[in-house]
Amino acid sequence: MRQGVLIYDHDTDRMDIRFDLDDYYGGLHCGTSMEVFVNNKWVPTRIEINDQWYLVGIKTGNLIGLRVRI
Repeated sequence: MRQGVLIYDHDTDRMDIRFDLDDYYGGLHCGTSMEVFVNNKWVPTRIEINDQWYLVGIKTGNLIGLRVRI
């Protein structure tokens, strides 16, 4: 598994994962599974979009900067 942080890519209008300065996942799609680090533990989830991007079962108003692994 690789660990990084969620970012928003304005060029593709998609969420992405940044692993390092020039190392990105390549754009996330609806249904992509991952784990997010919340409350000091890794929680399995998947990313979806409605009016905005969200993680299923994760209550947060902003995904940018969340630590994830995939």
